[in-house]
Amino acid sequence: MTQPLLFTPLQIRSVPLKNRVVLAPMHQYASNQGFATDWHLMNAGKFAAGGVGLVMIESTKVERRGCGTVGDLGLWKDEFIPGLQHLTAFIKAQQAVPGIQIGHSGRKARLTRPWEGQIPLTADHPEMFDWDGWELVAPSAIAHSERMPTPRAFRRDEIPELVARWGDAARRAHQAGFEVLEIHGAHGYLIHQFLSPVANRRNDEYGGSDANRMRFALEVADCVRAAWPQDKPLFMRLSCEDDAGWGPDQSVALARALKTKGVDVIDCSSGGILERSPMDSERSKHYGYQVPYAEKIRAEAGIATMAVGHIVHADQAEAILQSGRADLIALARELLYNPNWAMDAAQKLGADPDFRQIPPNYAYWLGKRAKSGFEGVPSTFLPGLRDAVE
Repeated sequence: MTQPLLFTPLQIRSVPLKNRVVLAPMHQYASNQGFATDWHLMNAGKFAAGGVGLVMIESTKVERRGCGTVGDLGLWKDEFIPGLQHLTAFIKAQQAVPGIQIGHSGRKARLTRPWEGQIPLTADHPEMFDWDGWELVAPSAIAHSERMPTPRAFRRDEIPELVARWGDAARRAHQAGFEVLEIHGAHGYLIHQFLSPVANRRNDEYGGSDANRMRFALEVADCVRAAWPQDKPLFMRLSCEDDAGWGPDQSVALARALKTKGVDVIDCSSGGILERSPMDSERSKHYGYQVPYAEKIRAEAGIATMAVGHIVHADQAEAILQSGRADLIALARELLYNPNWAMDAAQKLGADPDFRQIPPNYAYWLGKRAKSGFEGVPSTFLPGLRDAVE
């Protein structure tokens, strides 16, 4: 049998991935004042042990003001590095590649956790630290929604220092042992806010035309690429369509420009500028609803893409790759539901009969299980087995 593309190794710059399965970055809201905790080790470790090729740590903030809520991970000071080194060492020990997404929430900051209602925080919150340093800032003084406070617009002279924070975070990510870095430019957060004609009403060179609104994203990519080793891959996540004045054609133009800045892969998502997007009603109805964005950008911008969004089944993921619609497959909630999705997909596609893509601690026992003869046998074919076990 031909090796499935999903489990064919892929090298990007000098970093080899054992397969094309990626854990999409997902906020865990579990840090202690920006520091990684045992939750992060457990969360990343189970996906690495379950066979994922690239384990991407959640959006980790480049400055204190960029935190979306209490519990966000931080990279705005060197003190955060040792805790993240603990994560990367463990991920690598499980034959997986550690990656990290760096971001800034902009006007979507200073809110309670999603399950706490995402309402504006106050200084007396029990987990609050450095309230005075957590200023709400954005490209323009426009609130994300009626229920959220209005941010302060960045002054023109503040922007170079803001860009530099991204480069500083990239340097720290390298020191922490990460092999892949992703810039978060999607989901209504700061870079996406600069891109959006809804969130960005500036009248300087960072606002107005599409080219001006792309300027901040390109400057961040430039700065990050300069600080991030040349032999390590750089990804960027985009909301390729947001129902608010930014669409696939603009994303293609931006992807072409990002490629010249040294970005290797576009992670293709959508939405986030509006609190409730008209697209939301359609999202739950279709498998792979964002795959067309990955396909379009890959074809028209000539850059590798990562598909994400309701990719659930092994054969579905394989078909996306076989048809040339994307180069990598990212999963989020499906991996939360089944942390061993990659291992299971490899078995279903016949790619890893000997469990070589998972740690031997698991492979030994699962190999014995596979040889037992009982795997997958309906219980009706085993009369008396339940009584014997009981």
